[in-house]
Amino acid sequence: MLSELHVKNLALIEKADVELGEGLNILTGETGAGKSIIIGSVTIALGGKVPKDIIRKGADYAYIELIFTVTEPDKLRALQEMDVHPDGDGTVIISKKIMPSRSVGKINDETVTAGKLREITGLLIDIHGQHEHQSLMYKSKHLEILDRYQERKSHNLKQNIGDTYKAYVQLKEKLASYQMDEEARLREMDFLKFETEEIEQAGLKEGEEEELSAKYRVFSHSRKIAEGLSAAYEAVSADGISRALKEVDSIASYDEKLGAIRDQLFDADSILSDINYAISSYMDEMTFDEEEFKEIEERLDVIHNLEAKYGGSYEEILKNLAEKLKRLQEFEDFDALKARTEKELEKTTEQLDQLCCHLSDMRRETAKELTEKIKQGLVDLNFIDVEFSMEFTRMDHYTANGFDEAEFVISTNPGESLRPLGMVASGGELSRIMLAIKTVLADSDDIPTLIFDEIDTGISGRTAQKVSEKLAYIARNHQVVCITHLPQIAAMADCHFEIAKAAEAGRTTTTIVPLKGGEMVKELARLLGGAQITEAVHENAREMKRLAEDYKGK
Repeated sequence: MLSELHVKNLALIEKADVELGEGLNILTGETGAGKSIIIGSVTIALGGKVPKDIIRKGADYAYIELIFTVTEPDKLRALQEMDVHPDGDGTVIISKKIMPSRSVGKINDETVTAGKLREITGLLIDIHGQHEHQSLMYKSKHLEILDRYQERKSHNLKQNIGDTYKAYVQLKEKLASYQMDEEARLREMDFLKFETEEIEQAGLKEGEEEELSAKYRVFSHSRKIAEGLSAAYEAVSADGISRALKEVDSIASYDEKLGAIRDQLFDADSILSDINYAISSYMDEMTFDEEEFKEIEERLDVIHNLEAKYGGSYEEILKNLAEKLKRLQEFEDFDALKARTEKELEKTTEQLDQLCCHLSDMRRETAKELTEKIKQGLVDLNFIDVEFSMEFTRMDHYTANGFDEAEFVISTNPGESLRPLGMVASGGELSRIMLAIKTVLADSDDIPTLIFDEIDTGISGRTAQKVSEKLAYIARNHQVVCITHLPQIAAMADCHFEIAKAAEAGRTTTTIVPLKGGEMVKELARLLGGAQITEAVHENAREMKRLAEDYKGK
């Protein structure tokens, strides 16, 4: 679960530290106090888009830190497979440092990309933003919900479809490459023959360029080499060392220490003699063959020309030659290869169709179960005479996700026909429908933490009470964090936090305070009351909290 949230220098928040608990965590506060900034900070830390000017005015950076406690063996194993290793207590620390020019996300102090961050945190938390229910307007979201519900059952099948679809696309592309007229094929064959013959006739050898380049350097600088060696020979041939050796040798008998100097001079004289001999031998062997130099120059031109056309090295040229020979062979066996590819594509298409049909059958069967559960959830949320179902159509092409298009349809009044959600449901109704879906998914998936940002938009009265009961139900097996402005929902809190805005030293600051006992009742009274909070309102708040506790105790 999400154990702690720490925020610093984010919009109105100078510093906030929240220790969340198990069950239903409720956040309330006056409009404009910064409630959504809290959920926004979580979204940003989990890899979401960073809004412009989110850093608090006057600060150099903003910082968000989420501390998760993971205890489930399956979750720990999945995280380790993603190269995330919680400590001995199962702690995973996710942080985001936001600077004017860039942002840095980390997991357990190791920098990760936003995409990797979303992939990892998808195991730990699910956020329902203020406007997420609007995604129900799109059919693609409906199929995604169904597939998430049956993830365990269809995972291997969908993976198989993805692999088969990849092979199907590759075969279609290969077959498309055969769709050329005879004239174009012959023209390309002639060009390939020219290129392969040019490479083969060159008779390249491994290491040849390096060897010829070394010889070319010697030939092209032969005069400078000769002049340099002559000067070196004259310098080395001077008899300075020989005279020094002769002088020291004549006095070495007077002091045994002079013997060491004499030996060093003797070694130096021997080395210089060897150098002299080496220079002389090199100069004797040194020749400049104009014809050989020209041949080397021409051969290097051939090699460099081939490298410019077919690759920058001997290995690249050979690789290019092999590809061209293969392509040429395909042209020569054009009809046979085309027929073989057509047969492979036909077989793969048949296999892909069978897999997609299997997935479609599975989806249709699961959809009956899912929509019945969602319908029951809608009845619980005060949709009295609701009908809810899912309609399927087959697309005219395959995808890596099968060939299904699916759409939720609903009727909210007796006698009305089932129609798409976007044509029937209002914003408030869509919000409740999404809550019903989240409830069903919460029963089937193992994401430990669910966040709802103002799920109560557009509802009140008895419906609000139903929503609160649904959230309390989800919170039995999940940690739920919910921002709300309705007392019916706030009364169900296991942990209640007040978000308040105040002006200090000419600046607006948002604070988050955990509420206990009477403080929770006082906040409920504020949510219930108007301009003046009377004793009757306080009594109403106490009764509401008591009834909520009784409901949770059942």
